[in-house]
Amino acid sequence: MTANETTIIKFYTAFANSDVTSMCECYHPEIQFRDPAFGLLKGEQVCKMWKMLLERGKGNIDISFSEVKANDHIGSAFWIAKYNFSENNRKIVNSISAKFQFKEGLIVKHTDDFDLWKWSQQALGIKGLLLGWTGYMQQKIQEKARKSLQKYSETTS
Repeated sequence: MTANETTIIKFYTAFANSDVTSMCECYHPEIQFRDPAFGLLKGEQVCKMWKMLLERGKGNIDISFSEVKANDHIGSAFWIAKYNFSENNRKIVNSISAKFQFKEGLIVKHTDDFDLWKWSQQALGIKGLLLGWTGYMQQKIQEKARKSLQKYSETTS
């Protein structure tokens, strides 16, 4: 097992245990995170996002991970998040492919890829089914997620 594989395992084990402090110990100070829901986040925004999501999950987020691979520069993993969407309590099962880049033994780039249309169907019901595939709806989801993070950041700073 490589040192970077150990870092990925530490990250997801901490995530499964709702331990945002240990998760963030895996990140380089120059961290850049990207996913379909939030878009690009940098630096402390990334840890605030994880903290917000874990707090909203109230200990009811089930994280499982597999297929961890990494060399000295890049890595990947597959993970599944099961939780209830905080806005309406709808059940979500999100399958995510993660890619990593490392710098100085820490994750400096983290990209999560998942099907936002499938997620929107679970989270938003018929509205997500009918419109979740559109660029317009995906942009609205991202705007709402970023606004929620900004509001959270302002109240916890």
